[in-house]
Amino acid sequence: MKKIGFLSFGHWTPSSQSATRSAQDVLLQSIDLAVAAEELGADGAYFRVHHFARQLSSPFPLLAAVGARTKKIEIGTGVIDMRYENPLYMAEDAGAADLISNGRLQLGLSRGSPEQVIEGYRYFGFDPQNGESDADMGRRHTDELLEVLRGEGFAKPNPQPMFPNPPGLLRLEPFSAGLRERIWWGSGSNATSIWAAQQGMNLQSSTLKDDETGEPFHVQQAKQIRAYRQAWEAAGHQRTPRVSVSRSIFALTNDTDRAYFGRSGQDRDSVGFLDEKTRAIFGRSYAAEPDQLIKQLAQDEGIAEADTLLLTIPNQLGVDYCAHVIESILTHVAPELGWR
Repeated sequence: MKKIGFLSFGHWTPSSQSATRSAQDVLLQSIDLAVAAEELGADGAYFRVHHFARQLSSPFPLLAAVGARTKKIEIGTGVIDMRYENPLYMAEDAGAADLISNGRLQLGLSRGSPEQVIEGYRYFGFDPQNGESDADMGRRHTDELLEVLRGEGFAKPNPQPMFPNPPGLLRLEPFSAGLRERIWWGSGSNATSIWAAQQGMNLQSSTLKDDETGEPFHVQQAKQIRAYRQAWEAAGHQRTPRVSVSRSIFALTNDTDRAYFGRSGQDRDSVGFLDEKTRAIFGRSYAAEPDQLIKQLAQDEGIAEADTLLLTIPNQLGVDYCAHVIESILTHVAPELGWR
């Protein structure tokens, strides 16, 4: 059995060919798709965060709205770039969104990826400390967030407060118990997956990672997940961690599916460079008739290792079509693979 959700990058563009022509379009349609996915029996609604781009960027208003409109589906991110985040302000926003959703928030974080602008985090008021890289800064922000999410008091109260205080040091409010255990780390390498395990975070692995062995993407991803689980056990954490992978998967069940994805040309891995030093491998997409798709997915070692699968959806094709993409997997593929 697997949890199956969707992951939306929230693209929008003022084009007549796009169903999301404005930021308002993509925000409102994201809420509607989460509602539709819950009605179909999907387990999660996840959203990517990119700054300075025509995509989703400010996750907490959206997550709170989705939480208010739904009852059961997990709501989350995949991922928030922690180089841009004030950890304390983020903890308040996350606590509020989690309480609104009654404890359904699954918050995916990361040190960040190449962005739209040069050192965009500086425009948000954040600079790496002396001797610190931007990746180090993102992990430091994460450490600070994890600490305040424990819910322990750390701030000295004013002896003459405007309102009465509880005794002792004060914590951030609102505090949502259990949220600390629902923090995920988006890892692109074996080393950072091990670090995530040591910090007690769940693991998100996407459709790209550092090309560390030259093997097929799904094989490298499976090894990454196994390294994470070994590190988790070595750290002595008491709970069972969760692991998600994301995939572009399209069951071709009608002529519209075949027109959009029948000749995608992305049925094999590709290799490129994220920067001058980092060689990355990008996992293939899957698009086939359901019977063929089932055989192909059964060979994917990365999916086999994970407990959660996030389907990347083409959000610019609109709510109805994206709901159809999700329903096709839940109906025609997942039962045959034992995911349902």
